[in-house]
Amino acid sequence: MRWRPLGVALAATAALTALPATHPSAGAAEIPLSQGKTATASSVENAGTAAGKAVDGDTGTRWSSAAGDDQWLQVDLGATASVSRVELDWEAAYGKDYKVQISGDGTTWTDLKSVTGSDGGADVLDVSGRGRYVRMLGVHRATPYGYSLWEFRVFGGTDTGQAGCDSGNAAKGRPATASSTENAGTPASAAFDGDTATRWSSRAADPQWLQVDLGAVKDLCGVDLNWEAAYAKDFQIQASADGQNWNTLKSVTGATGGTASYGVSGSGRYVRINGTARGTGYGYSLWEVGVHTGTSGLPPVQGGGDLGPNVIVVDPSTPNLQQKFDDVFARQESAQFGTGRYQFLLKPGTYHGINAQLGFYTSISGLGLNPDDTQINGDVTVDAGWFNGNATQNFWRSAENLALTPSNGTDRWAVAQAAPFRRIHVKGGLNLAPNGYGWASGGYIADSRIDGTVGPYSQQQWYTRDSSVGGWTNGVWNMTFSGVQGAPATNFDNGPYTTLDTTPVSREKPFLYLDGSAYKVFVPAKRTNARGVSWPANAGTSLPLDRFYVVKPGATATTINAALAQGLNLLFTPGVYHLDQTIDVTRPDTVVLGLGLATLIPDNGVDAMHVADVDGVRLAGFLIDAGPVNSDTLLRIGTPGATADHSANPTTMQDVFIRIGGAGPGLATNSVVVDSDDVVIDHTWIWRADHGSGVGWDTNRADYGLRVNGDDVLATGLFVEHFNKYDVHWSGERGRTIFFQNEKAYDVPNAAAVTHDGIVGYAAYKVADSVTTHEAWGLGSYCNFTADPSIVQTHGFQVPVAPGIKMHDLLVISLGGKGQYAHVVNNTGAPTSGTDTIPSKVTSFP
Repeated sequence: MRWRPLGVALAATAALTALPATHPSAGAAEIPLSQGKTATASSVENAGTAAGKAVDGDTGTRWSSAAGDDQWLQVDLGATASVSRVELDWEAAYGKDYKVQISGDGTTWTDLKSVTGSDGGADVLDVSGRGRYVRMLGVHRATPYGYSLWEFRVFGGTDTGQAGCDSGNAAKGRPATASSTENAGTPASAAFDGDTATRWSSRAADPQWLQVDLGAVKDLCGVDLNWEAAYAKDFQIQASADGQNWNTLKSVTGATGGTASYGVSGSGRYVRINGTARGTGYGYSLWEVGVHTGTSGLPPVQGGGDLGPNVIVVDPSTPNLQQKFDDVFARQESAQFGTGRYQFLLKPGTYHGINAQLGFYTSISGLGLNPDDTQINGDVTVDAGWFNGNATQNFWRSAENLALTPSNGTDRWAVAQAAPFRRIHVKGGLNLAPNGYGWASGGYIADSRIDGTVGPYSQQQWYTRDSSVGGWTNGVWNMTFSGVQGAPATNFDNGPYTTLDTTPVSREKPFLYLDGSAYKVFVPAKRTNARGVSWPANAGTSLPLDRFYVVKPGATATTINAALAQGLNLLFTPGVYHLDQTIDVTRPDTVVLGLGLATLIPDNGVDAMHVADVDGVRLAGFLIDAGPVNSDTLLRIGTPGATADHSANPTTMQDVFIRIGGAGPGLATNSVVVDSDDVVIDHTWIWRADHGSGVGWDTNRADYGLRVNGDDVLATGLFVEHFNKYDVHWSGERGRTIFFQNEKAYDVPNAAAVTHDGIVGYAAYKVADSVTTHEAWGLGSYCNFTADPSIVQTHGFQVPVAPGIKMHDLLVISLGGKGQYAHVVNNTGAPTSGTDTIPSKVTSFP
């Protein structure tokens, strides 16, 4: 560590203070406000240089970023503070020019100090400002490496006390539940109705509880209890952000009933009275419960605003437009597990002579209301030169809402999973294979018109929905179509084709567009029995951008949830977002839309996102990446036991991707759980990584990919791979799947590790024994047991045998003889054998 004055090496505007000899270090009595607090960063160099290393008080550990100028490190002080000094202890990779900023909400930042010409070592900055979040925003690096800080210390004083405790009852009229009720006349809701003549009462047993949902996470400062004669002698007042994990705010013993008020300190969405010992021989009974919330003094979250640093908006007159595409592609071509995220938005008009090559985490979209409003006389290209002509790892990119006239008559879109091609008009042909026709493993097209012929060539499988094609040349294993004009006829006995004339239920993905100079989000309407594209009719609604919280890198889960509680939708701009609490979507018709594969990472084992059992939520266009501490469920839609009918306005999940491992160790018991009825899952790739960093049978353990408990759920374009147990487990009634692609986990150590109930291997697609009605079309499962090629999996698919179970066009494949299948579905279907990668098929079951 090099403590020294900064002297004349800094620009005068930096106004830095040289370090006095008597200045206390972090090891002295003055403890930094930042020490041990939650820290996040725009990127990390590797797992050993995490953001938290810069605030751990240990000068032998450090944070370091990726090698780029636009990088930041921020710390959440946990409460609003008056900040007076910031110390930066640089490693050799230091920031030459940077800013220190402060924010009350983690979104809107104010400069505390601008530093130019730093020479590294220890920078000590005297500052003045109030806020909860402090960050270092890098402008220019001093070395070719990233930014690296041994320690980032923030000093000052925290604000004490709450700004106020609201005398109003935040629980009045809110949804309530209880462990039991004595009878129909004493429901849980009676304790929150504001009527002191009605009451909740439980059955006569210990323990019992009563809880209320406040609708959003709130600061809690007081709870009032008005007991009936059947009171609690011992009880706890508890709070929870998710209704599952509880913190005790107050423990009360020896209470005598009557009316009592308790001051508490904490936060939560749910408040629970947890009775542990009754004061009488009866149950527990409360006339009324009041909950008081604190006021933080922070302003409400604002909707609208700019689209952040990683959205590139262009028009036909933009100078050096081709260079902009080329620069991003150079960064992203092979950055499979990098932190860069980019979105190109093309204003309406005609673009000549461009070739937009798309690498990882790069999206291109037109800003017209219709695809033909944005015309490209050129190409949008995905190829596989970075991987020697192998396109099986061309993941995580997208193209949407534009028209292409390819330069040589045919556009190349050689992608694998998680690379949607939506709402595109190709005025020519479309080639889905890489140059040289190497391996390819896609893919998905929806709401698109291809005037010429689509050539899959080496593509193993593909799903196309609600589109039109001028022709289709071939297929390898599994080519599935629904609602596609010009699609080949079904021929699965001797070919790869499964074709449904229409799609039973579909609703296109929301998208950003320009109405004049104003950004809006168009939310398409539901279609039934759809065939062909949805445009230019465009049934649906438009939402102005000021009804969205525009989430930018550095935003916190607290602010995101506050925005949702205010009734705002979410527009995630490109970036990587660490979450220290679950994002709770509770309002019907909420839109959560991502740009540029915005990525959510849950920290410390929290779930990433919960969606309430409500109508019409739209989830679209983002990636959830599991953190290193096990999450129970990365994404949950609905609540356990939900039964509400959402058929008129279903929740949709579109281009929402899940990853466990690959970018580093990741753990999650369940990836996606669907508890609501009528949900439409339209294109997802749920992937437990088989390569990258943090990969191993237990290192990135994830038992279940998709679990469907709700009834009448439809999946169109379902890609789920490599889970330790069932990739898909379907317990809801009347479920339907159109196209399923799967690989079993490569790294199964041996047959014993996956043997259960006398069966070797967990089925890729399991329909629960209790289900009486289920139907699916075009399903494929592949094995590649590289750790133990001797494994013979019993079957790829397991379903009940019942009149309402109908499975169409299933196949299993051994990839190069690395393991085999004994059957296709249950005990039906010929075994795979040898190394020739030949499918074993069943066209109809039972």
